[in-house]
Amino acid sequence: MAGRNFLFVPGPTNVPERVQQAMVVSMEDHRSPKVPELTHAVIEGLKPVFKTTTATPIIFPSTGTGGWESALTNTLSPGDKVLASRFGQFSLLWIDMCERLGLEVEVVDAEWGEGVPVEKYQEILEADTDHTIKAVLATHNETATGVTSDIGGVRAAMDAADHPALLFVDAVSSIGSIDFRQDEWGVDIAVTGSQKGLMLPAGLGIVSVSEKALAAREGSKFPRCFFDYGDMIKANGTGYFPYTPSLPMLYGLREALAIMEEEGLENVFRRHHYLASGVRAAVMEGWGLQICAKAPKWYSDTVTAIMVPEGIDGAKVIDRAFRRYNLALGAGLNKVAGKLFRIGHLGDLNECMLLGALGGAEMAMQDVGIQITPGSGVAAAESYWRANEAEGAPA
Repeated sequence: MAGRNFLFVPGPTNVPERVQQAMVVSMEDHRSPKVPELTHAVIEGLKPVFKTTTATPIIFPSTGTGGWESALTNTLSPGDKVLASRFGQFSLLWIDMCERLGLEVEVVDAEWGEGVPVEKYQEILEADTDHTIKAVLATHNETATGVTSDIGGVRAAMDAADHPALLFVDAVSSIGSIDFRQDEWGVDIAVTGSQKGLMLPAGLGIVSVSEKALAAREGSKFPRCFFDYGDMIKANGTGYFPYTPSLPMLYGLREALAIMEEEGLENVFRRHHYLASGVRAAVMEGWGLQICAKAPKWYSDTVTAIMVPEGIDGAKVIDRAFRRYNLALGAGLNKVAGKLFRIGHLGDLNECMLLGALGGAEMAMQDVGIQITPGSGVAAAESYWRANEAEGAPA
């Protein structure tokens, strides 16, 4: 098909040309004397993105799912109790992993379209006077429903309950796109992946681990090898890795971090909010449709989940967009399969790129029988962006 594929799933995201070029390198010895410079650069470069000065970033050749597993197996023991909420496919999958590893999970179910129920967390933690709960799990940005949760509120609930549990956060689709404050929020392990806000191909699972979480390793009884934090930290201290790293990915990560530093992290966050607000204007004001997030406090700045009208299969919108217009949209998952489609708006993108996605989605929706006015979503997004310039953007 002529022209480029328009990639607007919420990960993997578009990889900037600078990052692609940085990754086009000849294969080299991963034990060479030049590797420590690269290793230390990416580890130190990640700290500002997590907003930490005290935690230790660890980079695995893996994905965010591997990061989840590393958080659990490096700090807990089989039979330990954890508190987690389930309100979308990825919060669901992390709970499933806990159960399969032999942890006891106190699950708090919330409506898909809402986020972490902070008040319920506080109630449960206050009642846990024996401190049987060893870790609290929270998904910062639930990609399946386009919902962002209040992690600062989770920390406040834990502090109000005076509870010593560890706090683990899935920040896979928020790090590098939505404000995240590891030190301020007392996050013990934050998990992300390379293929979203960090603007790389999939292949790196990245965690940022607090001193408290590292100390918890001493009492952990889970077997581990590939995901052992001790092995990684020991090797990283010398500038190397305990097994073969993907050097091209690390070169790409170094360049991606440089791009983010040049734009300014706060400007990155403002750009994502500005672009996301234009997409929401297209959906609700232009098309007259609803999004999955139930209230503005839950709105995600990295992905919008658009509800299709009753009697329409959202999967058909996605299929039509891909086959006819070379546009990749995100699918509805699990409970919301067929009920919605998703537009990812994170990473390396701007207004004109998003207008292409909105125009393609409009055509696909009309093709499958959704009654919207042609151009209405594009016009609403344009109006929003023209009236609301992103701070830090060129005038």
